[in-house]
Amino acid sequence: MKLNRNLGNMLTETKESPSDVREQIIEAAREVFRRYGFRKATMDEIAARVGKQKGALYYYFPGKEELFKAILEKEANLFRQELVKAYTPFRKASDKLRAYVKARMLKIRQLANYYDAIKNDYLSHLSFINDVRSRFEMDETSIIQSFIYKGIVSGEFETKEPYLAAVAIVIAMKGLEEPLLINDAGPMEELENRIDHLLNILFYGIMKQA
Repeated sequence: MKLNRNLGNMLTETKESPSDVREQIIEAAREVFRRYGFRKATMDEIAARVGKQKGALYYYFPGKEELFKAILEKEANLFRQELVKAYTPFRKASDKLRAYVKARMLKIRQLANYYDAIKNDYLSHLSFINDVRSRFEMDETSIIQSFIYKGIVSGEFETKEPYLAAVAIVIAMKGLEEPLLINDAGPMEELENRIDHLLNILFYGIMKQA
């Protein structure tokens, strides 16, 4: 009897928790969606990759759309964490802004599903995609505006319209995404040099002149 109880305890301890299984499904699906895109990705492929029956996926996610939404939420959180990590060490507003823009342009291409969600029109039919795009733009404009305010107070920046300056920087970053990161991005060192060069041009209009 004692042996049976011990065996039962071992099975209980090794049994995967629902949260662990859910995370495994999300991680497997991230790779499938990244490789095939939303249209071609299938629940069968995701189930095979995670090593589960397809029915197990539907226990956690009603369908492909809900699973894709969970992936976007995860990647959005990862993206925010990376950006905060990039600009937090700096004290000067100009350095924070430069670090944010550089990290944003370099990191976003590593999150293929999130990038697709905020960029590609073919996902517009998904009801939650517009919310994702709107929240991304609002968050980005807000954080850049906070850097500009800080720079005005410290005397680094000179602009009468911090919000419009922030919007202009967001628009500029959007315009740079495809030619800079998608079309022949090249080696990472080359990419960083191109971003640094473009940042110098981007910031020229708000830097206080001596």
